[in-house]
Amino acid sequence: MTEQQIAVRVLVVDDQQLMRDGISSLLSIQEGIEVIGTASDGQEAIEQALTLEPDIILMDVRMPVMNGITATEQIRRQLPACQVLMLTTFDDEEEIVKALIAGAGGYLLKDIPSHDLARAVQLVHKGIYQLEPSIAGKLVGMLSSASQTPVQPPDSLSAVSTGATAKQLDLTEREVEVLRLIATGATNREIAEELVISEGTVKNHVSNILSRLGLRDRTQAAIYARDKNLL
Repeated sequence: MTEQQIAVRVLVVDDQQLMRDGISSLLSIQEGIEVIGTASDGQEAIEQALTLEPDIILMDVRMPVMNGITATEQIRRQLPACQVLMLTTFDDEEEIVKALIAGAGGYLLKDIPSHDLARAVQLVHKGIYQLEPSIAGKLVGMLSSASQTPVQPPDSLSAVSTGATAKQLDLTEREVEVLRLIATGATNREIAEELVISEGTVKNHVSNILSRLGLRDRTQAAIYARDKNLL
């Protein structure tokens, strides 16, 4: 392995030893990944994370002593460079949202193929969110159903809704348009096509939105848009 291919250091957290050992073994044979430790609950995960300083933590959700969501929140606060990828058998909507708000970089189910899991680890390490397709659909559905007004079709998203105005949000009109499209689950490319601007310009708008609103990522931006009644 060359210097340019430094392995992503992973900590595996699961309360079931068989699952913990199995995930560790599967990841250990994947190129570019090094499993540096394991933990059996959230509290142990925090202790191991502070000691080992992994790049990525694969975190189960429901565990004794301390659950994965609480552990994620504490780890992200103490080790902001460490990314957490939730890996669970449960696709409960409330837990998904709580995990993402706590700072998780993704939410996957345990039936994911090992090579896909390895790729997800690599992508989360690069700062790219990873969501199971079914989970992503649920999340968008939750945001839509929780809003006060129906979600507008993409071709009508250029106008600000009856929610907060651009001035109230300290955003430009264009940034509000981008924020509303983010909340529908649109990618940068889809936003660029809808607004007839370049992907680079979209990226700049997204960065400005997150910075001005004090948000960490697109998921928080989507939740923020819902709370401000922009959907």
